[in-house]
Amino acid sequence: MWELHICKLCLNICVGESRERLPRADKMLEQFTGQTPVSFSIRRNEKMAIHCTVRWAKAQEILEKALKVQEYELRKNNFSDTGNLRFGIQEHIDLGIKYDPSMSIYGLDFYVVLGSPGFSIADKKHRTGCTGAKHRISKEEAMHWLQQKYEGIILPGK
Repeated sequence: MWELHICKLCLNICVGESRERLPRADKMLEQFTGQTPVSFSIRRNEKMAIHCTVRWAKAQEILEKALKVQEYELRKNNFSDTGNLRFGIQEHIDLGIKYDPSMSIYGLDFYVVLGSPGFSIADKKHRTGCTGAKHRISKEEAMHWLQQKYEGIILPGK
């Protein structure tokens, strides 16, 4: 079996409106990740959500905090067939972020993309290749990785 690692961790906050809540959520996500978040809009000039992509050691650190909030328990439904996992938390203050009364409490969605050595061949611009079927990550391998690395508990799906 290949040694799996976190390629990237995407954090998403959907606010639903662009007026007062979006800049507050932007500030909170920037404070948490240390990176500038990007807005996502549905209609022209109408921002609805923000997201931020974190990689390498910072991604592992944030994922550790998020799994601690979930008590290292995820359902089978949280894993995709391609070996990625996703889950959400209800309140951002559970992650250890200091509560500010001027900001609301926001929920966060976490999307974890797993990879193994050689996955970057599909992402390069010049002389691209594709990842073979034997080299792709399955749902079972991703669940096994979570159990080994973080001593996670996999609950049955709904």
